[in-house]
Amino acid sequence: MKIKILESAKQDLLAGYAFYEKQKERLGDYFLNSLFSDIESLYLYAGIHQKFFGFYRMLSKRFPYAIYYKLEKNEVIVYAVLDCRQDPNKIEKRLKT
Repeated sequence: MKIKILESAKQDLLAGYAFYEKQKERLGDYFLNSLFSDIESLYLYAGIHQKFFGFYRMLSKRFPYAIYYKLEKNEVIVYAVLDCRQDPNKIEKRLKT
């Protein structure tokens, strides 16, 4: 199985990195390492998560972020990596576009 991270999800990761890097130096690096570790765990656990808005949603272990993905053929496609602290309507709107 392959994992493909779409450009939209990459931009989400970069935005999260910038946010945490402003909080404390090197925290952005820890954020990225943690989220990529969570994403890599999809090699084992893809498809077991609850669905929201038509996407599987995996919650990050260390940060208040959710990874939204779909399974297509023999591939996990990560569409978004979103902060769970935002308005759920905003999350739904983002995932529907």
